Amino acid sequence: MPPRTSVLANTDPGQPWRAEGTPPEKPGPPNKPQRGPNVPGGWWRLLLTMLLVFLATDLLLSLFNSGASSTKVPYTEFTRQVAANNVKELYSKGDAIQGDLKEKAPVPDDGGDTYVKFDTQRPSWAEDPLWQQLSTNGVTITAKPVVQQQSILLNLLISLAPVALLLGLWLLVARRMSAGAMGGLGRRGPPKPVAPEEGKRTTFADVAGIDEVEAQLAEVVDYLRNPAPFQVMGARMPGGVLLAGPPGTGKTLLARAVAGEANVPFFSASASEFIEMIVGVGASRVRELFNEARKVAPSIVFIDEIDTIGRARGRGSGIGGHDEREQTLNQILTEMDGFTGSEGVVVVAATNRADVLDPALTRPGRFDRVVQVGPPDRAGREAILKIHTRRIPLAPDADLRQVAAMTPGMTGADLANLANEAALLAVARHRQDVGPSEFSDALEKIQLGAERPVLIPEEDRRRTAYHESGHALLGMLQPGADPVRKVTIVPRGRALGVTLSTPENDRYSHTEDYLRGRICGALGGIAAEQVVYGDVTTGAESDLEQVTAIARGMVGRWGMSERIGRLTAIPDDAAQAYGLSAAPATLDAVDSEVRRIVAECYEKTVTTLIENRERLDALAAALMEHESLGEADAYRAAGVPRQVRDPD
Repeated sequence: MPPRTSVLANTDPGQPWRAEGTPPEKPGPPNKPQRGPNVPGGWWRLLLTMLLVFLATDLLLSLFNSGASSTKVPYTEFTRQVAANNVKELYSKGDAIQGDLKEKAPVPDDGGDTYVKFDTQRPSWAEDPLWQQLSTNGVTITAKPVVQQQSILLNLLISLAPVALLLGLWLLVARRMSAGAMGGLGRRGPPKPVAPEEGKRTTFADVAGIDEVEAQLAEVVDYLRNPAPFQVMGARMPGGVLLAGPPGTGKTLLARAVAGEANVPFFSASASEFIEMIVGVGASRVRELFNEARKVAPSIVFIDEIDTIGRARGRGSGIGGHDEREQTLNQILTEMDGFTGSEGVVVVAATNRADVLDPALTRPGRFDRVVQVGPPDRAGREAILKIHTRRIPLAPDADLRQVAAMTPGMTGADLANLANEAALLAVARHRQDVGPSEFSDALEKIQLGAERPVLIPEEDRRRTAYHESGHALLGMLQPGADPVRKVTIVPRGRALGVTLSTPENDRYSHTEDYLRGRICGALGGIAAEQVVYGDVTTGAESDLEQVTAIARGMVGRWGMSERIGRLTAIPDDAAQAYGLSAAPATLDAVDSEVRRIVAECYEKTVTTLIENRERLDALAAALMEHESLGEADAYRAAGVPRQVRDPD
């Protein structure tokens, strides 16, 4: 396969996709001129409008010039004004005379009208001493006309200017309308070659932590590189690959890596960019996108957030955007269904909500393969951190393996943000490299929030210390609980104090005992306030929200209640109404079981804190003294042996 130039696409605002890897346009004969757009309503309506505008403009010009015109008077009236010494200046050409009076004079035989500027005609046989009278009265005789008249050409240009402006606007609107319902997607010239991208294209070497996903996409790369063996065996290339997973897991990066690894053109667009208020524009854009991809096949078309237009049809009703979305989806279905193996175009789409997609979109023959892209494991996080720290100078004691162990559940985007925050902290501290403290502080900033310089009264600080000590102590004593990484009473974000606990290994499923332990740990703060002060404050709001979510999941979704049974009574989809998921009696039973589980966990939490009151007081005193305690210091202050497990 000949090498392709890596390019980035498109400066045309009417073209919603970007492209890279497309070959430059080959020189050829110039394009044939295309016919101009058809004017809506026909040319006769345009000509009639131009005529009306011309007449209106001419009338306005005549009214405008009427104020500067002169009054035609008889020659006898002129001689009378000369004799009365009321002529100020005049201009004569032959026997024609123009003049200007010193004061207004009544127009002869015309009611009460007056005039100042005048013109008259001197009879050729007149022998009056006109020159002597003018000289005696000091009348100014000029070489230019007193009343300046505009030329016929200037009047014509002024009259035609509005018509030309109207014609230009008319043609502009007609061109837009004929170019695809004012969407700018109809007739367009061939795509222009664009400048090469600086650097190399994205390949699998730039992707880490999702090796199992790369293996599923390797077949697509092999087919695009060398389709002959597949065609000999009668194998058909997948028409589409759907990448489903949480945000930030690298779905777009994977699609670009597939195109870069196969060295084929890559067209990318967001599904929302196809939607317009005018029905039909999105379908037109889809047709043009796939036509451009076929021209440079083999190629890859990537549609991000396809659930924007790919939601199941027939849910609800609407106008405008609803019809446009369905027409755009229908066009995508048609384009994908029309593929043959020889075209060599693969559609890759990404979504966070694969469950809401239309069944016609995910059936075999369209998106043949659904690839789940999840958060990376510990080894994958370490590999991702190595990629994102290529340009970051690391200190000799910086251990990316340890950082990866402290970041379970983080996606590739989260890890990239962590590396960037650590580099920013190093710059702020005037360091030449990034060390463990920068990674640790950056992780705390992301997970706990930024520190707030708030002056808190001593009694409130002590209550906060007991609250956080209750969380930490329950995490230390509860079997199977996540280890306590840090405890602080420094205000961060919206909280006055924070206890950070993260698992040592990645967890993919949770037991009932583990979930009850998490409920006990979340209730540790409010229980500590109850044990020490005999009352509670509003500081446990977020803790109670976490407790409620876990308990409801145990009862209504995960079958951990004998009374409810092994069924789902609470929907996982937050968009679905809670009251429509089950019968009212079942929902009442769910609430009763949730209260029972929380009450049992709270009673156990209070009992544990009472039995370990000395440890609680010691940990609170250490927090009051140091404000923040790391993992080793917190366990040492509480007097609880710290069990170190191998992250592997």
